[in-house]
Amino acid sequence: MARSGIRSWIRSSPGTHIWLLVIGITSLVIAAASQDLERFLLHRTSSNLHQLTKHPWQSLLISGFWIENPSSFLLYAALFEALHANVERWIGTARWLFTVGFAHIAATLISQEIVLMSIEDHSLPRSMRRVVDIGVSYGLAASAGILTYRMPRPWRWFYLAGVVLFFGLPLATGGTFTDVGHAIAVSIGLGFRQFTHGCPAWDFARVPEALRRAVAAARPDPVSRRDAPGP
Repeated sequence: MARSGIRSWIRSSPGTHIWLLVIGITSLVIAAASQDLERFLLHRTSSNLHQLTKHPWQSLLISGFWIENPSSFLLYAALFEALHANVERWIGTARWLFTVGFAHIAATLISQEIVLMSIEDHSLPRSMRRVVDIGVSYGLAASAGILTYRMPRPWRWFYLAGVVLFFGLPLATGGTFTDVGHAIAVSIGLGFRQFTHGCPAWDFARVPEALRRAVAAARPDPVSRRDAPGP
């Protein structure tokens, strides 16, 4: 039963798990690569100013399938299950993909435009044109934003306060261009409320019963005395 539940969960959020599989593969590539090859791959797949100028669409797409530190894969896997999988199951694959894809592209372009402006007014060094800018965090921020509307009231307001604090505090205390991108992405997620119309919020009152059913399903069937092995 537990194995069937896992298969059902994966089938209900295919986009999340295909994306996660690709990230797992690219993380293995980075982990096995030499230092020089790792540096080349990270810079070549970045959506920094240099790559956006030379290969705009390619860099925007590819940068979302790599993480800089392969040892963080398990953390990202947990975040994918908590955020992306829940949003995809809730609003559907197409609307989820549009939300996170739009947020990833918009947050990347706007944050890199800020980097360019900062370079031009000498607030940042010119080397920032080739800074490593890869990862999946903008998409995760967008999912965190839109997931607000799945929270029932009054828990929705506590969740929203936590999201705003988590993404807004670094920005308010002199954050980087990545923090700007996170704030943009979570704002886009919040702005796509229309995608959640007709999608029911969670019913937290049913959580204890759901947990009991899950535990019962995972528990092995008791062996009767007749079927029990002999001494």
